[in-house]
Amino acid sequence: MEIEQELASITPQGKTFITMGVFDGVHAGHRYLLKKLQQRAAEKDLLNGVVTFSPHPQSVLHPHNELPWLTSLEDRVGVFQELGVNIVAVLTFTPKVAQLSAQEFISLVKKHLSMRGIMVGPDFALGQGKEGNINLLRALGREMEFSVEVIPPFTINGEVVSSTLIRQALGQGDMRKVERLMGRYFYLGGKVITSDKRGRVLGFPTANLNIKPQQALPGNGIYATIAHVDGKQFPSATNIGIRPTFGEGEKTVETHLLNYKGDLYGKDMRVEFVRKLRDEQRFPSSEELKAQIEKDVREVEAILAKDLK
Repeated sequence: MEIEQELASITPQGKTFITMGVFDGVHAGHRYLLKKLQQRAAEKDLLNGVVTFSPHPQSVLHPHNELPWLTSLEDRVGVFQELGVNIVAVLTFTPKVAQLSAQEFISLVKKHLSMRGIMVGPDFALGQGKEGNINLLRALGREMEFSVEVIPPFTINGEVVSSTLIRQALGQGDMRKVERLMGRYFYLGGKVITSDKRGRVLGFPTANLNIKPQQALPGNGIYATIAHVDGKQFPSATNIGIRPTFGEGEKTVETHLLNYKGDLYGKDMRVEFVRKLRDEQRFPSSEELKAQIEKDVREVEAILAKDLK
């Protein structure tokens, strides 16, 4: 089976204390769990590890109701490593994996990762039909000799932090709430692709990001953003939407870097979303649109003055 081969290829240099899940967004709740995991693993003189999945199980189990992702697999793994996770096991989620019982799956993980403990949240479930709830996990722990620790939900302002809650706030353009829930700015990354250069004609050249269709996006509108390119950061204004002034229907992500000189085409760029300025709107003329963009740029400079000191 593919996941057994994937697990067998990891060969940890010691016994492990792990957690498992999708960790989409690697948000503040995930970070809280990972910090607790690292503390407990250190106390037990064990390596800490994360077992995660790709693609998202939802896209396999319910392909017609696929969730947009907050972070790509590459970004998730990168954040785990930045946070000091010792072992990251990425398992390919397939219909065959979905049919494994909780006992079969846990047996594979214990065998190949030398698992001696697992830390999960209270709503944890795995295995066919989500049979592997906390009670079953504890029973398996007694049988297979590994500890099970359950941490309480992580809340902010009385709300349990979740990827679903973040997607809702993101769709509403509430970037302050998104930042609180994620513990960082939400960002999009990708290569800069060619565009129709309408922004350049208006005096505000933009860089269009090549965004994958599964990527969750902030709601349509104009945002104060921070663009990272060539190892430097630049204040920027980003438009997400269909550019109604020009009667277009295809959704784009366009970023105008305020102090950048040069050609961005083909470069890798990451754009952090700090604040929503306004909704996207249709202007009677290009001149009125240009005047509004000038106002947007001034507002971006004011908002980002502190962040970019």
